[in-house]
Amino acid sequence: MAGALTDVLGEVLVAADGEEVAVSALAARGVSLVGLYFGCSLGGPCAQLGASLAAFYGRFRGEAAAAGGQRLEIVFVSAEQEQQQWQEAVRAMPWLALPFADKHRKLKLWNKYRVSNIPSLIFIDASSGKVVCRNGLLVIRDDPEGLEFPWGPKPFSEVVAGPLLRSNGQTLDSSALEGSHVGVYFSAHWCPPCRSLTRVLVESYRKIKEAGQKFEILFVSADRSEDSFKQYFSEMPWVAVPYADEARRSRLNRLYGIQGIPTLIVLDAKGEVITRQGRVEVLNDVECREFPWHPKPVLELTDSNAVQLNEGPCLVLFVDSEDDGESEAAKQLVQPIAEKIIAKYKAKEEEAPLLFFVAGEDDMTDSLRDYTNLPEAAPLLTILDMSARAKSLFRRLWILQRVLTPDPVSNLLVVPCFTQ
Repeated sequence: MAGALTDVLGEVLVAADGEEVAVSALAARGVSLVGLYFGCSLGGPCAQLGASLAAFYGRFRGEAAAAGGQRLEIVFVSAEQEQQQWQEAVRAMPWLALPFADKHRKLKLWNKYRVSNIPSLIFIDASSGKVVCRNGLLVIRDDPEGLEFPWGPKPFSEVVAGPLLRSNGQTLDSSALEGSHVGVYFSAHWCPPCRSLTRVLVESYRKIKEAGQKFEILFVSADRSEDSFKQYFSEMPWVAVPYADEARRSRLNRLYGIQGIPTLIVLDAKGEVITRQGRVEVLNDVECREFPWHPKPVLELTDSNAVQLNEGPCLVLFVDSEDDGESEAAKQLVQPIAEKIIAKYKAKEEEAPLLFFVAGEDDMTDSLRDYTNLPEAAPLLTILDMSARAKSLFRRLWILQRVLTPDPVSNLLVVPCFTQ
């Protein structure tokens, strides 16, 4: 266990009293699950979660003391920019914290676990360092007594099991989804981007069904009332989890670590995830020619997928050309590198640390250059890291500028920059 956790957290953590605690010592305490708490001392949401998490953590500590062990540990990964604020926050917490000075590891953790907002709580297995649950906030709400510990992922068929609805009032069992590709659609009527996507998705659904594909969409509502759910669902030709079944809706949110809507998760006929970027795929492929949208190693940067730049470090090759042939050649140049990196991390059952894009010449690309202070040079190979937008301390940009020639290592210039 110590080796995996040390790789993730480093050698030492800090307790509330300032005492250093060796990460390797967690094994002796019987810790089997670690919660990474990304947050700060400022703001209502973090304060609210801190109070709930403290009560939750206290119950586990009490049970552990009675049983002679400790199953759960929490580690605070701070977004504080001032050491005094960090110290005050840590003193008020009953758990451990990543050292304030270890800023590189903090940034690495934000990127590794694709954290895009705070507060966020991610549970990882202490023996392997792998993610067990991405949405620990729902765990605290749904299982305050910890009866489902350690909250590991379950098969889609098990989580979704139960009756489903059609908008005409017809009910069917979730077993009707078996053998079909399924789009799990997290959406709500109050969300304008959701309503826009739904209109496109209705047409995509129709085209895929007319092409003879076995495909179903499952609506998981985030509406604020059952009346809103009914109004919104009346526009949809697919199935939904009943609004009253809040527990099942929440379990599906936990299963896929949903942090924002609209989100469309596309599953294969066995219930395994094909892509978490169904929204992007639907908008980029309105004719649904590439259904079921298996991920590509290298994407062409567009208005619809630019949001992925916020998910973690991204390698972007700017070619500044409207010529599709030149963009395709650029993709072929980057693709062997992307495939090698993706395969390496897939073998370890981990997500690749980079996303890969080719950017042509358009208004969106110009805006990106302006925002990141990139030079107008082309071709330009860059690595952008804008994922930590919740904390300006960690937001950084590395620019690698080079002239692409047959020699793959020629003329490399590294220029550090910072976004505001």
